[in-house]
Amino acid sequence: MVQPKIMLKKKHSSAGRAPLILFLCQMVNALDVPLDLVQPPTITQQSPKNYIIDPRENIVIQCEAKGKPPPSFSWTRNGTHFDIDKDPLVTMKHGSGTLIINIMAEGKAETYEGVYQCTARNERGAAVSNSIVVRPSRSPLWTKERLEPIILRNGQSLVLPCRPPIGLPPAIIFWMDNSFQRLPQSERVSQGLNGDLYFSNVLPEDTREDYICYARFNHTQTIQQKQPISLKVISVDELNDTIAANLSDTEFYGAKSSKERSPTFLTPEGNESVKEELRGNTLSLECIAEGLPTPIIYWIKEDGTLPVNRTFYRNFKKTLQITHVSEADSGNYQCIAKNTLGAIHHTISVTVKAAPYWIVAPQNLVLSPGENGTLVCRANGNPKPRIGWLTNGVPIEIAPDDPSRKIDGDTIIFSNVQERSSAVYQCNASNEYGYLLANAFVNVLAEPPRILTSPNTLYQIIANRPALLDCAFFGSPLPTIEWFKGTRGSALHEDIYVLHDNGTLEIPVAQKDSTGTYTCVARNKLGMAKNEVHLEIKDPTRIIKQPEYAVVQRGSKVSFECKVKHDQTLIPTILWLKDNGELPNDERFSIDKDHLVVTDVSDGDGGIYTCAANTTLDSVSASAVLRVVDVPNPPFDLELTNQLDKSIQLTWTPGDDNNSPITKFIIEYEDAMHEAGLWHHQAEVSGTQTTAQLKLSPYVNYSFRVMAENNIGRSVPSEASEQYLTKAAEPDQNPTAVEGLGTEPDNLVITWKPLNGFESNGPGLQYKVSWRQKDGDDEWTSVVVANVSKYIVSGTPTFVPYLIKVQALNDVGFAPEPAAVLGHSGEDLPMVAPGNVRVIVVNSTLAEVHWDPVPLKSVRGHLQGYRIYYWKAQSSSKRNRRHIEKKILTFQGSKTHGMLPGLQPYSHYALNVRVINGKGEGPASTDKSFHTPEGVPSAPSNLKIVNPTLDSLTLEWDPPSQPNGILTEYVLKYQPINSTHELGPLVDLKIPANKTRWTLKNLNFSTRYKFYFYAQTSVGSGSQITEEAVTTVDEGKMAGILPPDVGAGKVRAVNPRISNLTAAAAETYANISWEYEGPEHVKFYVEYGVAGSKEEWRKEIVNGSRSFFGLKGLMPGTAYKVRVGAEGDSGFVSSEDVFETGPAMASRQVDIATQGWFIGLMCAVALLILILLIVCFIRRNKGGKYPVKEKEDAHADPEIQPMKEDDGTFGEYSDAEDHKPLKKGSRTPSDRTVKKEDSDDSLVDYGEGVNGQFNEDGSFIGQYSGKKEKEPAEGNESSEAPSPVNAMNSFV
Repeated sequence: MVQPKIMLKKKHSSAGRAPLILFLCQMVNALDVPLDLVQPPTITQQSPKNYIIDPRENIVIQCEAKGKPPPSFSWTRNGTHFDIDKDPLVTMKHGSGTLIINIMAEGKAETYEGVYQCTARNERGAAVSNSIVVRPSRSPLWTKERLEPIILRNGQSLVLPCRPPIGLPPAIIFWMDNSFQRLPQSERVSQGLNGDLYFSNVLPEDTREDYICYARFNHTQTIQQKQPISLKVISVDELNDTIAANLSDTEFYGAKSSKERSPTFLTPEGNESVKEELRGNTLSLECIAEGLPTPIIYWIKEDGTLPVNRTFYRNFKKTLQITHVSEADSGNYQCIAKNTLGAIHHTISVTVKAAPYWIVAPQNLVLSPGENGTLVCRANGNPKPRIGWLTNGVPIEIAPDDPSRKIDGDTIIFSNVQERSSAVYQCNASNEYGYLLANAFVNVLAEPPRILTSPNTLYQIIANRPALLDCAFFGSPLPTIEWFKGTRGSALHEDIYVLHDNGTLEIPVAQKDSTGTYTCVARNKLGMAKNEVHLEIKDPTRIIKQPEYAVVQRGSKVSFECKVKHDQTLIPTILWLKDNGELPNDERFSIDKDHLVVTDVSDGDGGIYTCAANTTLDSVSASAVLRVVDVPNPPFDLELTNQLDKSIQLTWTPGDDNNSPITKFIIEYEDAMHEAGLWHHQAEVSGTQTTAQLKLSPYVNYSFRVMAENNIGRSVPSEASEQYLTKAAEPDQNPTAVEGLGTEPDNLVITWKPLNGFESNGPGLQYKVSWRQKDGDDEWTSVVVANVSKYIVSGTPTFVPYLIKVQALNDVGFAPEPAAVLGHSGEDLPMVAPGNVRVIVVNSTLAEVHWDPVPLKSVRGHLQGYRIYYWKAQSSSKRNRRHIEKKILTFQGSKTHGMLPGLQPYSHYALNVRVINGKGEGPASTDKSFHTPEGVPSAPSNLKIVNPTLDSLTLEWDPPSQPNGILTEYVLKYQPINSTHELGPLVDLKIPANKTRWTLKNLNFSTRYKFYFYAQTSVGSGSQITEEAVTTVDEGKMAGILPPDVGAGKVRAVNPRISNLTAAAAETYANISWEYEGPEHVKFYVEYGVAGSKEEWRKEIVNGSRSFFGLKGLMPGTAYKVRVGAEGDSGFVSSEDVFETGPAMASRQVDIATQGWFIGLMCAVALLILILLIVCFIRRNKGGKYPVKEKEDAHADPEIQPMKEDDGTFGEYSDAEDHKPLKKGSRTPSDRTVKKEDSDDSLVDYGEGVNGQFNEDGSFIGQYSGKKEKEPAEGNESSEAPSPVNAMNSFV
């Protein structure tokens, strides 16, 4: 046979391309002679070799064949011709050889039992079918038998026989009871391969009367039943009773119990056995042993290992199965039965035989006249099969001779065939286990090529996948195949293509450039045929956004996203799956474009969710796991055990953890006797524990509940446990917070925190209260009181120390002896005022006060400290008009000095000192007066600038609100600011102290000035106030005014000229000035334009002959060019000058004070401050207190933190006569202000009002407040300006 001419490189597929190889092999086998050509018959369909029929239905024996001309059919039965015309029940299906035997009308299936063979014949030869053995199925009944009840001793072994009737095919055996329920099986009780039921040892629970063996015959769908077997298992006691009543000691059953024993095999018997199995079948080996305890079975293969992927254990490892056995599985297999008393083994020798199987089956052969060819029939088996040849159904030895063929064992060689050589050859390979029969024809034809694939077939392939382009062909001689790409392309020879024997062109990895038209050309000596196919390469479907693993809480919502990218010409179908099945039919599941949304998630929603995108060419999927979690279910089955007086064990069963492990259990208790309905924390244990040992208190009616907690949260509480009442006992603790304080000078009030009901430990809770004087020899005085929290002792001396004890007791007994607590009887007001009061004035705002302590006995109570009252003295004329405002500072403990901060400079003060205890204040000391020196003044008030002109500005102001002395003068400093915001030289000016208005002259026009203004006393300079203002520009007023250095006295030049051209620019205007030398009465003009621009000059006429001009309407931030010229016949111009207007910001800065929004904002701020001042002033007059606790911890000792005179904060001290600036917090030259960070101290660091106190070291710990008293003012008549201290406190 001529092989096809391969024009492309042929490639052999690797194991990784097995699916492709299978596909191509199927295509090769499918290649056939077209039915429009003459050909011998071919059997296409036939019944199986072993054909078991249902005797209740008609018999159909199939035999279908094809050929040209169509074949005729004949049958043999049991080796002889079967004449179907003579049997009215037998008909042959029209157009085929299939027999139909109508036994349903009459007749029996057994009549047609036999071996049938079909022959299909035409002029080119004859094909024969397999020998078909036809047998009707059989499901016989069990034979009648009498089954005696079986009585066994506990522990004995037993085999219940089944012995089903022999059916066709064999029955399936199983054991059930009368209720059709399968009997339970285990390692002890199991069914063998033969259907018997084996008991390794019997137990009393095996007793029953309905052990029934059933046989199911699947072919006829019938079940046959054996008679029930009765089994009774009796114990030793029952057995002895039976023996005593009915049997002698020498009969079968002994009185002894069945003892434990080593294993013995019930099947197979002996130590060795043999097993034979056919190749390809499943090998089943069985070992069942009896013994007590029940033996365990193990399997090994001697001199080898059991095949991993084909070995299975059945029937509780009593059966070993090896699937698809081959000759390599032959050998010795050993089963071992083992229990605690010993082990035995059994060896099974396995031999694998083989029915014939094909090595090379003969294939149809199409040859052209004169060609050569071969038919090969090669088979194997165990034993080796015999090969026999037939031609047209006749043994080849007796068939007509054909000179073109030669037989060589399993091969027939054909040479120089002719049309008469056409025939059908049969190869028969047989041994004792079966046979193989194959038909292969030799068809001698002369045919030009033809292509069987449909023309213009379109192949659509996903990129990067193999493309297989079909070119099924036929011709005789066998054509050669070539492939071309495109209309004018050359034959494909590149290595990237593979041409298969069946004509298929394979592109292993198709790319976009593989798209196009491909032409298949088939040629032989009789002609040529071609066919075009088309290939399109599509982009693969990809999931670019995959669903992600999600953990959600039950009841919430979850969303999975799945975005798909696909070829634009393909329409994908997106399908969502749950656990590889359809989504639940539930409205909670919704799909919106790329999302799957599940609302109100429940436990059943957990699982694997898959997004599958399918097109007609490919599919892709991605999955994600949804884990539904929630707080645990509550524990249940609470149980109390090991109940003791002071402990108990609580046991519970955990609830479902809802997919989040339980981390801990929380145990709570309820005291139904004392606090019913209130649950308290008892203990916590880890999430792995289910018991807890709990400590208990006496006389409590306990109930317990448990909650489980995981990472999601805490469960609801469990049901409460049963109640448990502990026994009463004496209290094990005494009341706490015991105190002894007198409320009156002659009493002692003893208080304590009583025990609660849980702590009482028993009924009848009371308290034993005891007391005695600490420094006396008196005995303890005691009294027993009810369950209260206070007892008052009357008639005590004033402020005497007492020892106090409070002891709990109940009906059972007393609590442990309590420790004594120190208390005091009631206090009375101090009797003596502090003496020797001295005042040291530190500076203008700070004074230091010293006093002698009072005797402790005169305090008559706990010394809490000393209180200083101080006030500013007033003249007699003012004394009648307002109340004296007294301030109070309190110093804790036994301190004998303190600081008075925040004083008003240049003022007269008076003070007195009083001692304080828990009852109140003692008498005041004699008033002490002192005077504060001058200080620096505050800033002048209300500085404003009025009447701006070209060269002057007028300043108006009010004197400082706090002069703090006698003003000596005002200091005014000012400097100009140019258009680039640079400061000019600073001018310093002294102004008399009695002035409140001052006019500055000879200023530059259209110039911004910055002013610094402050007042001075003999001590130094006060705080400064700053302001800015601008001189004006008025063209009308500027007419006739000559610039400096222009006027009389100048010698005019003979030749007129304009020189010194200058420009002073602002934001939107510029002043242009120049110098002129020449004849008088010249009219000037000014020309200007944007610098660097090609636009024409803009011209402005100057009124009169003045030498300056103002340009208006300019653009901010723009560079301009300017020049000046003269009108008339002798016209001339100056050189050009360039200037730049200021940025737009400058205009806003210059005019901000005149803007309406700014004025309104300032008014609103001023109004708000005024309201706050009024409110604070009213509160101060009412004796209000202002919290200053925030400063308490910042400064421990006010003595080292004096106040700054200008802002009420504390800095370093300076001598009142020293006018040098302070080292710390000194004023800066520019704005004369003090930096906040230099000192954050204030008055609140020194003392407080009525309730304010100082520690013993002088540190302030309380509050400050003002206090008014109707007392005459004393001292000089210094300024009544409010103290900075008071002003600051009014803002606290």
